[in-house]
Amino acid sequence: MDFQFTEEQLMIRDVARRIAQEKIAPSAEHWDKVGEFPLENIRLLGENGLMGIEVPTEYGGAGLDSIGYVLAMFEIAAADCAHSTIMSVNNTLYCNGLLRNGTEEQKHKYVTPIATGEAIGAYALTEPQSGSDASAMRTRAVLSADGSHYVINGKKSWITSGPVAKYIMLFAVTDPAAGAKGITAFIVDTGREGFFRGKTEPKLGIRASATCEIEFQDYRLPVEDRIGEEGQGFRIAMGVLDAGRIGIAAQAVGLARAAYEAAVAYVKERKSFGQPIGSFQMIQAKIADMKCRLDAAEILTLRAAWAKQQSLATGARFSTEASVAKLTASEAAMYITHQALQIHGGMGYSKEMPLERYFRDAKITEIYEGTSEIQRLVIARNETGLR
Repeated sequence: MDFQFTEEQLMIRDVARRIAQEKIAPSAEHWDKVGEFPLENIRLLGENGLMGIEVPTEYGGAGLDSIGYVLAMFEIAAADCAHSTIMSVNNTLYCNGLLRNGTEEQKHKYVTPIATGEAIGAYALTEPQSGSDASAMRTRAVLSADGSHYVINGKKSWITSGPVAKYIMLFAVTDPAAGAKGITAFIVDTGREGFFRGKTEPKLGIRASATCEIEFQDYRLPVEDRIGEEGQGFRIAMGVLDAGRIGIAAQAVGLARAAYEAAVAYVKERKSFGQPIGSFQMIQAKIADMKCRLDAAEILTLRAAWAKQQSLATGARFSTEASVAKLTASEAAMYITHQALQIHGGMGYSKEMPLERYFRDAKITEIYEGTSEIQRLVIARNETGLR
């Protein structure tokens, strides 16, 4: 792994940093308070290539790599975690899934408008009764007698960007008797009849990232909008989640960095008993522990991005690296935001400072795209070969 970044990687990082500091950070408190989707900011990200960083230019993307994507995610997440959630789903779950598994026609039709920021993409795997056990889904897709379309019925829950998405990567059961091998992937146009959105979820954190339940009632999907072959859906979903976990790891690193930097600045200026509180050994211990966890999370996230990039040439899986990065980074974010809030005392608990938002936002990184418990299972099973 080369620790030297290329000019292109540094360029996309700098673009993300500029937008994060000039546009996103100043408005983050507002979007968190009102809980509304920050459409103008998201369109700005798209106009600057940040909604399709790894998407080739012929499909409207920036044509960069996984390292560049992670560096950009660090910057956006440091400004606001909700914005980075929207960016992560667009890049790694939606665009990456179609680029790896879609046809040329599907890529041009369904990736280009998402990568350019003209429209928003989403990913629908979870159902009310199936979260970590994704193979227990009940949403059904039945092929018509003439083979021209599928009729889809069912519900999906916790769909990030669901309230505003134009296109959604959907996973549904086509062969109930086959278990996980009976799941198939589709691309859904939300403008067709039979598609319904539920209420926007009132969440603890990442409140500007709109999330809802979606429902299909006799939704007719053209057979050409199936992704891959029947029965390949579960494999596609798990492969896409490997990439998605790197995005969440990067999000957690950016968020943790913001909290850490706020804590370091505060301990140098806040005085108690006649001296900066940063001179007290207990505070110094906190800073040291925070720094170690932050650096470990950042390096492991970059390693996972590097492994993902290598997989394009070798075809090797990078699920262990992705799970190690997500587990380490998400738990580091939770720890660091907790300690940063503690260091700030009462002021950290106040909504007058962003620390309480960092703390609320950090929790979700331990939950979505595979809980910390699931990451531990993935890592242990890959290491031991036991199930």
